[in-house]
Amino acid sequence: MKPTARNKIGLWTSTSLVVGNMIGSGLFMLPAALAMYGGISLVGWLISSLGAFFLALVFSWLSRMVPVATGGPYAYTREGFGEFPAFLVAWGYWISIWCTNAGMAVAFVSYLSVYIPALARNSLLAVATGLAAIWLLTWINSKGIRVAGKVQLITTLLKLTPLLGISIAGLFFIHAGHFTPFNLSGTSDLEAIITTTTLTFYAFMGLECATIPAGSIENPEKTISRSTLLGTGIATLVYVLGTISIMGVISPEELRNSNAPFADAAMAIWGTQAKYWVGAGAIISTFGALNGWIVIQGQIPAAAAGDKLFPRIFGITNKHEIPIFSLVIGSVLVSILMMMNFSRTLGETYKFIILLSSLTSLVAFLFSTASFVILSRRNAAVRFGKIVVAAAAFLFSLWAIAGSGKEIVYWGFLLLMAGIPFYVMMRRGRDNGES
Repeated sequence: MKPTARNKIGLWTSTSLVVGNMIGSGLFMLPAALAMYGGISLVGWLISSLGAFFLALVFSWLSRMVPVATGGPYAYTREGFGEFPAFLVAWGYWISIWCTNAGMAVAFVSYLSVYIPALARNSLLAVATGLAAIWLLTWINSKGIRVAGKVQLITTLLKLTPLLGISIAGLFFIHAGHFTPFNLSGTSDLEAIITTTTLTFYAFMGLECATIPAGSIENPEKTISRSTLLGTGIATLVYVLGTISIMGVISPEELRNSNAPFADAAMAIWGTQAKYWVGAGAIISTFGALNGWIVIQGQIPAAAAGDKLFPRIFGITNKHEIPIFSLVIGSVLVSILMMMNFSRTLGETYKFIILLSSLTSLVAFLFSTASFVILSRRNAAVRFGKIVVAAAAFLFSLWAIAGSGKEIVYWGFLLLMAGIPFYVMMRRGRDNGES
């Protein structure tokens, strides 16, 4: 079913989908992870920002070349390489969304425990709270993309308010001595830059999100391109300004041991009560990111189902033109994964899940950038400079995959290979149906 005008979203809502999905729970802890490297981590931010900008450019160009391509990276890969690589992208990306959403639900409960301490002590209550958040947002998303989009726009504005407030105010409280020596890691400058670039690049996962519900976006030829670039720019501004301010306000020794860098910076600037403002911002940020990724959750398998690469049930829509079974099945899987998380050390599980889901996103980036080059060869009007940018984005994604570590790459490879029997089964079913 083709979405009607009343079930489409515009520039600011699609931009909030990009910003909201990029700025999740990780940003609130990232300054502490970078503290051991010192001011040189800002160089890492700048390089990862450049790589993200190249990727955003490629996705903006792809959205103009293939404007109504629901599924984003999946659709672009199918256009450039055919159905088997496209299936692998859809399969891996779909699973990465479960992982991301399960991690977001765990982080949401963790931040909420600051206000409700029982959540930190009672696993049953914590699981119930996480499930409530997942299914509340699933219900909201079932009401149509415009309803989900309004929630996304509101939560994005609410999360940006404290982040930008601290980032800008912190610039007036910076201690220059906190940035010397410039490299605190004890390793060479080059090694520190490579490591911090890899760490910070994962904060840009989600820059492709405006391309995925392409069929539900008004004037997709222009809106997707603009929202992708605008959303990536806003997130980059928050990331870099926030890191400068936090590192400038809090000493490296304190920051390294901080469990809540933004809250500690807010207390240093405005006093003790400010930490609650930041804590609320973290809760809203995580809740908003969970909503945004649930928006995406139903779109990828629905697009693949439309091409008969996923079971037909994933493409069935409700009266609000939402692929309802795709949405619900995804939330069931997210719920199972989230409940499993509470049986292990949360920190280790969360880190592993985010790295694994980021890896499968990077695979989608690889295929998308390569598809742009292939599609460009069919269009003589595409300038050589754009192909150079796409090649740089491809190499950057490849480098980020290598930086994920052997264990993550190994499990990511197994995850993708596990989809092959599913693909073979779908192909046989389709061929038998056509014969």
